[in-house]
Amino acid sequence: MSDYITEHLSLWDYLKGANKPIVLYGMGDGALKILDVCQQYGIPVAGIFASEGFVRGHSFMGYPVERLADLEARLGQMIILLAFGVDYDEMIDTIAAIAARQETYAPDLPVCGGELFTYGYYLTHREAFDEVYSRLADEKSRQVFADMLNFKISGKLPYLFGNMGNREEDFAEILSFSGGDHYVDLGAYDGDTIEEFIRHCPQYGSITAFEPDPKNFRKLTEATARLERVRLVPKGSHSGAAELCFAARGGRNSALAQEGKKLRTLPMTSVDLELAGARADYIKMDVEGAEEATLLGCRDTIAAFRPMLSVAAYHRSSDLYRLPHLIWELNPGYRLYLRRHKYIPAWEIILYAVQAM
Repeated sequence: MSDYITEHLSLWDYLKGANKPIVLYGMGDGALKILDVCQQYGIPVAGIFASEGFVRGHSFMGYPVERLADLEARLGQMIILLAFGVDYDEMIDTIAAIAARQETYAPDLPVCGGELFTYGYYLTHREAFDEVYSRLADEKSRQVFADMLNFKISGKLPYLFGNMGNREEDFAEILSFSGGDHYVDLGAYDGDTIEEFIRHCPQYGSITAFEPDPKNFRKLTEATARLERVRLVPKGSHSGAAELCFAARGGRNSALAQEGKKLRTLPMTSVDLELAGARADYIKMDVEGAEEATLLGCRDTIAAFRPMLSVAAYHRSSDLYRLPHLIWELNPGYRLYLRRHKYIPAWEIILYAVQAM
């Protein structure tokens, strides 16, 4: 059953034995996480570089921030570790050009939680992963699943370059609306996914949108001011009512957190509590690592109405086996599809659940 796993050497173990100098491309949180893992594995880092417009003679964690050309002149052939996320074509093309002349990887680091996805991690959960692979609804889903697991083990870029879809394709291939549909948007940000839904279901029945970040909620309120049958909920989605610590960053990455900047306590709720028995036909959740708790908070709604689900499955190393199994537990009749949208590293992995006919 595990023939789809072709990578058996984890990136970090490979780097431990590498005979080339290892450098980071980028700064910020991603670089901090990579430096931390390198320290854990005893992997030396020879330097850090940034794109031309970001090199200003400064330093990062004791490393001078250099230009790639200067590092190449000093070090020659090297191994480059990407330390940032990107979804636009120009930068992806730049990364591909760099990878054509220097050995380049995109380490998979969980957005939430501390478990690294290594080959050993796969083996520990092999039975659960294999069951998901065998039960996915179509061959495209199985290919995405295999590519993402092999990428997470190896950090190799070709697994990312091969299956970059988009949400418009997902709406055409997987989701269908009949008019009058009731939409629940969990993590509505500034209303962009509400706009997307309305394009595909202009005669919608109602929209309920959750957004806990105060700055994002103001944007959401402005964006939906002229829409009818829209209810905005200034809370985060979870398994039930609670007051939890939240990092309000004013962007897409606002999330539950125990440490860091801009922490505040914000109210959480659940879909079941907020809908109180009202109908839902389509629920989209991208809640920065709280997807499992959020699904548990949809238990009654799923049992009653079997809505289509769109669930982000890339924040935790466990997402690609725990979330599918939980969805099947909540409704064994769901068919699951896996899609991935354009992004480096392996973010924007979406799990769709559609009731079998």
